[in-house]
Amino acid sequence: MTDAKERIAAQLLAVRDRSLAYTEADDDLLVRQHSPLMSPLVWDLAHVGNYEELWVLRAAGGITPLRPEIDDIYDAFKTPRKDRPSLPFLGPAEARRYIEGVRGRVLDVLDAIDLDDPSPLNRDGFVFGLVIQHEHQHDETMLATLQLSGQPGLVQDGELPKGRAGGPEEVHVPAGPFLMGTDTLPWAYDNERPATWVDLPGYWIDRLPVGNRAYADFIEDGGYDDPRWWTPEGWHWRQTSGATGPLFWTRDGGTWYRNRFGRTEPLPMDEPVQHVCWYEADAYARWAGKRLPTEAEWEKACGWDPERRRSRRYPWGETEPTPALANLGHRASHPAPLGAYPGGASAYGVEQMVGGTCGSGPGPGSTATRGSAVFPYKEYSEVFFGEEYRVLRGGSWAADPAAVRTTFRNWDYPIRRQIFTGFRCARPET
Repeated sequence: MTDAKERIAAQLLAVRDRSLAYTEADDDLLVRQHSPLMSPLVWDLAHVGNYEELWVLRAAGGITPLRPEIDDIYDAFKTPRKDRPSLPFLGPAEARRYIEGVRGRVLDVLDAIDLDDPSPLNRDGFVFGLVIQHEHQHDETMLATLQLSGQPGLVQDGELPKGRAGGPEEVHVPAGPFLMGTDTLPWAYDNERPATWVDLPGYWIDRLPVGNRAYADFIEDGGYDDPRWWTPEGWHWRQTSGATGPLFWTRDGGTWYRNRFGRTEPLPMDEPVQHVCWYEADAYARWAGKRLPTEAEWEKACGWDPERRRSRRYPWGETEPTPALANLGHRASHPAPLGAYPGGASAYGVEQMVGGTCGSGPGPGSTATRGSAVFPYKEYSEVFFGEEYRVLRGGSWAADPAAVRTTFRNWDYPIRRQIFTGFRCARPET
């Protein structure tokens, strides 16, 4: 097996180990729905195997379907999450056997495939990158489900670098064109393609994500009770939801607490805020006299290298992420303190663009692709970019480096808070 294939095999192994670790729990916890926002954990587990079967075994390998009778059960577009407990999904033991059988055949296909094949599905192992990233994204979904379960002791934790105080609050990004998106990253999705020149006026963007202390100040200043800071849709959500702060926050006297994977603890004021929806982020930005960055502003500040006039794969360059550069790959079950990764700054000096919380800033109306053809299927991106969705950029602490790059785009509804989202603010140059 070539070095490239060995790297792919190692990534397949790593993501599967992660999925199995998140589902190493009692059967009752795996088959129960902990929130109508999420699927039962065991549905996600078998779904990633079915996705591998569809794309690697059938589409790339030409193998006869193993379990065609379960395709509809694990088609994410046929049954919404709230209704999935009623499906005849595989139980935990059968799900594990199924994904193991699929994986063995996937490795056989990997051994036989030509990575220089001009077919877009096979070239550079795109189909394997597709399933690896897909599984990591479902692992983040599993983590959100485990957080909603309120069950302690299910998720590992770890140590992170200390934060650092001081430094400028904002960074200036001068006016000028930059290349948005990519034509070269082999595992980039269709919605990141093609690379397109975009000319932006100058602007200021927060050097760091908005922190818990700053967000608590917004709350204590009556931010949730003042419709001036909210769009009409956001104010309607605020009134109907009854939200008074980020999801999982509580207050006892003068002290804020958070519930984190079943443990209640004092809120660390020096961490980026997370579990806020787009409406909350937008209201905070208005209160602060700023706004949320556009998608183009976010990407330019994150990935553009003005000296070399080229896009970087990561904010700091092409070097693979390390624990000194970013909090990725679930090293700990929370964001790192503000200012913890000066070495991971972008060319403009913007920090913690990836690995803290995924950004919920960019607004609605973005198209699915940048002019390239939808590939390999429209349901990944085309149906999710429009007025009813908001774009997510960057990657949270729960994201694996395999699914993180400066061009990566994701989406969700503007009311979603169970995901590990945070934000930063921006403002015009003058």
